[in-house]
Amino acid sequence: MSKRVASSPHDVTRRSFLKAGTAHVAAWSLLGTMTRAHGRPPVGYGGLRSERYLGPARVLTRVDDREVFVEGPAVDRSGNVFFTNIPVSKILMWDPRQEALSVFREQSHEANGLLFDPEGRLLACEGASARVTRTDMQTGEVEVLADGYEGKRLARPNDLSLDDAGHIYFTSRSEVEDPEGENPKGVYRIDSDGSVTRILEPDRVHMPNGIVTSPDSQTLYVIDAHPDADHHRDIRAYDLGADGTVSNDRVVIDFYPGRSGDGMCIDAEGNLYVAAGLHAARGTSETLDTRPGIHVISPDGTLLAYRETPEDTVTNCTFGGDDLRTLYVACGTLLLSIRTEIPGKPGYRPRA
Repeated sequence: MSKRVASSPHDVTRRSFLKAGTAHVAAWSLLGTMTRAHGRPPVGYGGLRSERYLGPARVLTRVDDREVFVEGPAVDRSGNVFFTNIPVSKILMWDPRQEALSVFREQSHEANGLLFDPEGRLLACEGASARVTRTDMQTGEVEVLADGYEGKRLARPNDLSLDDAGHIYFTSRSEVEDPEGENPKGVYRIDSDGSVTRILEPDRVHMPNGIVTSPDSQTLYVIDAHPDADHHRDIRAYDLGADGTVSNDRVVIDFYPGRSGDGMCIDAEGNLYVAAGLHAARGTSETLDTRPGIHVISPDGTLLAYRETPEDTVTNCTFGGDDLRTLYVACGTLLLSIRTEIPGKPGYRPRA
């Protein structure tokens, strides 16, 4: 872990957020009218008491590189925040005590979502190599957990989660509908014996992205985030069996026609913290109805709180800190932190 990167932590002020928000008021109003034409009401932001859940957003560091698109934050047992810069195939590490950014791994095969398991090993979804890996943080040894299914390579693994039984769940997605020589997009499970099972087929999820299990491991949540018109842009919940099977598909919240969620994490009470929305259109059918930032959503689909993030594209978040009440957010070229009133799900901190 060498190659230090300069950083300058500072607070994102309320004034800067209000200035950015004012620029979008007219667009949000117009797009609300467009949403009604789709027959689906937009996500409502009125009457929120966001301060009951979220503090202000603080910029910890900005990533400088030839290309930057940060993703996949995960916190190790020492409190260090690992996250990815996908287009240049790097895994970065933020040390909150030293307020310093360094490169943990180069040539990460376009790693995206990251997660530490209870033994402190780093799980990674490697998009370019189409595999899920596990790194022993003591020895540096990298183990391939999954790189194919039924004789074909995976589509790009995107994000992953664990349940209390040790099953690993990951999303896999492709930019084309029928990729030659690889499996279609879907959701997969890795069992303790190394076997891989597809638990959600492409007809059930259009573009799977973020994934998380509930605190009691009885519910699996999956973000569906297809940018094309008339496709899923929602969060879906499934009853999760002790054997890792899923049933009872239902929609928790629908972001259509705005940008859906990307990544998410979950607190100790089962509320979802979802990175969703855009500041500006990006050439897809996604509108600006979904505001850019962190959305706190109850298990029944109620939007409880919202905190705007300062630049596109907000991608993912995770809990950390000594009390699991610091939310780390990957956003465009930035790593942010937001203090929360409710701690993250027990088990996000690896056992010592």
